[in-house]
Amino acid sequence: MAGQEQIQIALLGLGVIGSGVARTLLEKGPAYAEQLGFRLNLRHVLERDLYKADGVPVDRRLVTDDARVALGDEAVDIVIEVLGGERPAYDFIKEALLSGRYVVTANKEVMAKHGLELLTLAQEHGVDILFEASVGSGTPIIGPLRRDLSANEITSIRAIINGTTNYILTRMSKEGLDFQEALKQAQALGYAEADPTNDVEGFDAAYKVAILASLAFHTHVQPDDVYREGITSLNARDFRYAHDLGYAIKLLAVARTGEDGVDVRVHPAFVPKEELLASVDGVLNAVQVEGDLLGRVLFQGPGAGPLPTASAILADVMDAAYSVAAAKAGRRGDRPPWRAGRPLPIKPIAELTTRYYLRMEVADQPGVLGQIARCFGDNGVSIASVIQKESDEAGQTAELVIMTHVAREESVQKTIKEAGKLAVVSRIGNLLRVES
Repeated sequence: MAGQEQIQIALLGLGVIGSGVARTLLEKGPAYAEQLGFRLNLRHVLERDLYKADGVPVDRRLVTDDARVALGDEAVDIVIEVLGGERPAYDFIKEALLSGRYVVTANKEVMAKHGLELLTLAQEHGVDILFEASVGSGTPIIGPLRRDLSANEITSIRAIINGTTNYILTRMSKEGLDFQEALKQAQALGYAEADPTNDVEGFDAAYKVAILASLAFHTHVQPDDVYREGITSLNARDFRYAHDLGYAIKLLAVARTGEDGVDVRVHPAFVPKEELLASVDGVLNAVQVEGDLLGRVLFQGPGAGPLPTASAILADVMDAAYSVAAAKAGRRGDRPPWRAGRPLPIKPIAELTTRYYLRMEVADQPGVLGQIARCFGDNGVSIASVIQKESDEAGQTAELVIMTHVAREESVQKTIKEAGKLAVVSRIGNLLRVES
């Protein structure tokens, strides 16, 4: 072991994920060395709060709060960034690439906003940036899109890529909880943050699907291009009605490409129970990819946690280390670079065509259905079924569940707006898209 070549690593961040990476790297170092033929040596650990090192079996002499120490050392071959957030992470990653270091990151925000720039920069400097852990944590999808599926023309991605929201929706479905109850349960178990906005409003999933769409379609999709709805409007009765109709409700991230551009969105959706995505529960993540050669393939695994994330990060580190060692030996060890194609237009949500579920409260009196049906028909939206689910005798109202045939989003939104003005409509409860 003493005579083995060493690949030198700088770890930026010693939080939950960084600690998991450091601990795993130290504990499994001998096994990795035997597998690779060289050692992975942790040379620097950058952490603003030096006391975090007390809970990790890392040599305190390696820990610094000075970025110049970690990034200025020319002996460093690979930089692992697990700081989170856009800055200073983006600046550190860029500096590492400019100095000819390989970078491994779990940073979804940086890759969603700056991925094309950083991939191009890496290519220009003869290195690479690897980011498997930025989407799906321990669920492999970045590597397959960059390598294993590269012979395919990818046409569609549908994914459950936020473990927090998937846990909340699972509890609402299985236990009949309302959103706030399920959220409190997720927070008590540590699955949801004290401020869960990033997860429950769909921002996290939007970052991730922007990354996936950019890779899959060889273009650049920004987070702001992603249509986004969260899960806060969902009610326990939506899950009951979905079950009765043969569906599960999931927060889906969808990306599709066609001749007229890219459709990319995040929102809760009805998923038929017979589909594999409908049975992905708890904190699991799943990504379904469709290509012209392979057809459909599903990647599923844990979507959060220090060990699953460390698994993805260290797999990328080993990949990068092999390339570093090959370069030192005068061999080519890099994967083919990812290249962006021509920019593709982003389709507005108004152009989406799919089926819809609508829940509304109406006056419990004759002639109501006729008025509502007329409103739908005037906008070219065809009703597939209408079911009266619950009645309030005191308030003289009834709840209707309407399923449409395939319709255009713009027409459905106009229908809802007009229906909401009808005197016989007390309240529009919820509108969900059907993904099948």
